[in-house]
Amino acid sequence: MTKSKSKSIPESKSESSGDHFKEEIVSSIDSVQVTVERQLPNIQNLQQPGVARAYQAPSEEKPRGSEKYSEERKDKTVLQQHCDFWDPDGDGVIWPRDTFVGFRDLGFNFYMSLLGVFIIHSAFSFPSRLSFTWIPDPFFRISVKGIHKCKHGSDSGSYDNEGRFVPQKFEEIFSKYDTDGKGGLTFTEMWNAMKGYRVIMDFFGWFALFFELGTTYLLIAKDGVMTKEDMRRVYDGSLFYHVREVRRAEKQGKGNGWNQGWGLGGDSFFGATRMKKSKAA
Repeated sequence: MTKSKSKSIPESKSESSGDHFKEEIVSSIDSVQVTVERQLPNIQNLQQPGVARAYQAPSEEKPRGSEKYSEERKDKTVLQQHCDFWDPDGDGVIWPRDTFVGFRDLGFNFYMSLLGVFIIHSAFSFPSRLSFTWIPDPFFRISVKGIHKCKHGSDSGSYDNEGRFVPQKFEEIFSKYDTDGKGGLTFTEMWNAMKGYRVIMDFFGWFALFFELGTTYLLIAKDGVMTKEDMRRVYDGSLFYHVREVRRAEKQGKGNGWNQGWGLGGDSFFGATRMKKSKAA
């Protein structure tokens, strides 16, 4: 008989008697290899990591998340904060033009930005309105208020159905797919994660996850790796503002700009190599 692997958690108190006991939680068994390959995280620095956070996106390394950024937006869920960058006038409505300009501000080339507009607005405009109307928007605008209705299947579960952030699910991305503990994902590991998250017959979810992780890789990969902290900041949207800021500063002759990413000409990237700096404005 195959022996099961198990993990022990620290001493806990019994709810009924108050006595201490040690509970052994079995999270993997040798006879089911996938449970061995995809380990659960050992989270020490977060209280109740399975409880969704409304406006913070913490991790084991950043237990307070993007503290200042989140405090300034504590009236919005983490998913709404993720969308804030694409709503420059703060009216709660994202026009296709807003998305195009946002992609360009992040360094994506014209064609990738145009593709992003088509995919995002054709897929998410109507669902985002379902929290208050059944009438589609003729301009394909996206409602930030109803963005939680755009959650799709075959994802990591880091956002819950209300747009909150679930630290446990975020940590699982790396405990399961960061095979050597480097603190990030290579393209191959990202691909394995996409395969791991796929659920049956969810064709839209498969494509949405591929587009979301794919564009994230194009934006933040450094030496072929998307770091955990950069991914966390993509989830809460704080990284978008940072990328735009350093790119604008470089155009004014300050700093070296944003030197991460992978591309085919966008922002002067060819593969992982940036061929030249942005021209001064």
